[in-house]
Amino acid sequence: MRSLVRLHDLYIGRVVLASVLLTWAVLVGLDVVLALSGQLGDLGKGSYDFPTALAVVAYSVPRRAYSIFPYAAVIGSLLGLGQLAGTSELTALRALGLSRRRLSISVAAALVLLTGLMVLTGETLAPWGQRQADQLKLAAKNNNVAMARYSGLWAREGDTFLNAVDGQERVVGGQRVLQLRDVRLYQVGGDGRVLSLTRAGMAVHDAAGWHLREGRRGAFAGDAATEGTTDGLQWDSGLDANALAAGVTRPRNLSAADLHASIEYRRRNGLDARDYEDTYWSRWFYPLNVLALCLAAVPFAFGSLRSGGMGKRLFLGIVFALGFMLLQMQFGRLAGAFRFDYRIAYALPPVLMLATSWFLFRRKSG
Repeated sequence: MRSLVRLHDLYIGRVVLASVLLTWAVLVGLDVVLALSGQLGDLGKGSYDFPTALAVVAYSVPRRAYSIFPYAAVIGSLLGLGQLAGTSELTALRALGLSRRRLSISVAAALVLLTGLMVLTGETLAPWGQRQADQLKLAAKNNNVAMARYSGLWAREGDTFLNAVDGQERVVGGQRVLQLRDVRLYQVGGDGRVLSLTRAGMAVHDAAGWHLREGRRGAFAGDAATEGTTDGLQWDSGLDANALAAGVTRPRNLSAADLHASIEYRRRNGLDARDYEDTYWSRWFYPLNVLALCLAAVPFAFGSLRSGGMGKRLFLGIVFALGFMLLQMQFGRLAGAFRFDYRIAYALPPVLMLATSWFLFRRKSG
């Protein structure tokens, strides 16, 4: 029985992987430099200094590598094929009877390993690193706010401590609105005793300030305790809503299992889950996006190998990567605006890319 993996597959895979890794390193490096320059404006706020900014950016590298990989894959693949074409090795392989389809499969197979690694990173290291980066920056800039993944968000103002399970920031009527869910307010006396405990289903901050919804308040004085409702109560607090918003766990910092649990919770309680659905389905379609993008670009590379050099192939790869990114972003926003299924929005771009690839292979079958 003949082996499915041949020597030429291994050779093409090695060349393509080397080009992808080099391209990936350059793009991630540029992104890191830009991210670090963006942190300079926050230096001096609280205890946020340059070493802290370096640590924040370093923690975010896995997430940046995960986001950039699809575009590095297509550009690196085209450069790898261009290297083979420049030494006439690709022509020799074609002369041996290898079709464009077979060569494209070799390229895609070489990317499967890196794609699988990125899927694993997107579920583990990337969200963990981004949470650490957000927590470190928040703690350095705002000394009275602390964030912990498993105990929710904590903040302090004078003798009052706030704890919220999670929250989200939305734009309503052109205004930024911060919503904290399952909130507890602890008022602590100078001797360490709890003077009052307020529980609210939600705390909302808008242009008018803080409001507590679905709340009850218990006050403690000696051996006596009193209880009352605080639904719709205006909460006079000077807590910085922007600092609290920075401490809210964002959908991109959650694993797929946590995203699914968050979506189910919001659906049960009639809350908006579109941001979580967007991130959740983007994770599932990530491998398909990588392979579709590369397979759709490869036929164009074959068509330009004799008529253009490396600059032309690089330009072609950048155009394809940016075009795919814009197409996917547009479909995602349309899904959020018109409330249709995100699975359709994320399936359409790779399907269009694969249809383009199939059409080109039909025109130039070989």
